[in-house]
Amino acid sequence: MNKLTRREFLRSATAGISALVLQQLLAACGQEPPEATAGVGAAPTQAKSPTETMAEQDSTQPAPQASEQPPLESQATQTPVRSLPDLVVARGGEPEALVRQALAALGGMERFVPKGARVVVKPNICVAYHTYEYAATTNPWVVGALVKLALEAGAKSVQVFDYPFGGSPEEAYTRSGIAEQVTAAGGEMVVMPAFKYVTAKIPHGVDLKKTEAYQDALNTDVLIDVPIAKHHGSARLTLGMKNLMGLILNRSAIHRNLGQRIADLASLFRPSLTVVDAVRILMDNGPTGGDLNDVKKLDTVIASPDIVAADSYATRLFGLVPEDVAYIPAAAAMGLGRSDLNGLKIEEIAVGA
Repeated sequence: MNKLTRREFLRSATAGISALVLQQLLAACGQEPPEATAGVGAAPTQAKSPTETMAEQDSTQPAPQASEQPPLESQATQTPVRSLPDLVVARGGEPEALVRQALAALGGMERFVPKGARVVVKPNICVAYHTYEYAATTNPWVVGALVKLALEAGAKSVQVFDYPFGGSPEEAYTRSGIAEQVTAAGGEMVVMPAFKYVTAKIPHGVDLKKTEAYQDALNTDVLIDVPIAKHHGSARLTLGMKNLMGLILNRSAIHRNLGQRIADLASLFRPSLTVVDAVRILMDNGPTGGDLNDVKKLDTVIASPDIVAADSYATRLFGLVPEDVAYIPAAAAMGLGRSDLNGLKIEEIAVGA
């Protein structure tokens, strides 16, 4: 028998041995591996890329234990943000409770009063000869509650003032009961001196282009408008926008084209918050009243950052609609707020329940 070469010997001796073992034996002998033949090994394979090799190595590793940490999507789960109402109506409680719950539903006074802010609260204190029971002046506990809430929110100062046309400011402040409640709450009652009125242009005014306005009301960080809801002989109702007339010197000029000029005035001051006092409302013989038979006790507060919306809702208390009060549609047409109550998100709260 012919002498076998080393390669032939190995090939015959390793018949049936796996291709991998064969390759290892040949490599040990310094020989190149033979081409694969039937029964000896698999067909040759292409060289694998580093990525493929790593993938194969990873596939041989034991499966990692499930992480106790949730995926990023779960970690970033957000608490649903409550959609705040456009307007809140609180009914059936004491004045301070009405104000507090209405403001809480709107997102809290912190929404309107930044820390360190200078705040002005503008009530209606039109006369010095009626107490709050006659519904000619804003309820003193409503005003006091707003002062408290502003200070609790971190206001630097809270001033309260109005320009009465019946009696002196000092008498009106005292007689209304507002001075007592404001002082007790930590606010400051201010008499409005004549030298602090300045000529203010009204850039967006349709009919009223300028007026003599009280400087501190123009320059404050936050203006809170808190009218009492009452009948008015000329404007039909005194509400949020009409209440701003107490911040100007020449009020007789406003009474020409009254509805539009009140709306123009609202475009100048733009309160951050309007709170309509309807604890007691004056149904007739306004704005001064004087007959308790004209007063209706409702124990209600209406609050909104939208002065047009607040005034629009308040017309319901008198059996009216927004279009019945000329300054409301005029202000809505100017883009100062919304008068369509059907399009508003309104939250009603029963405080005494």
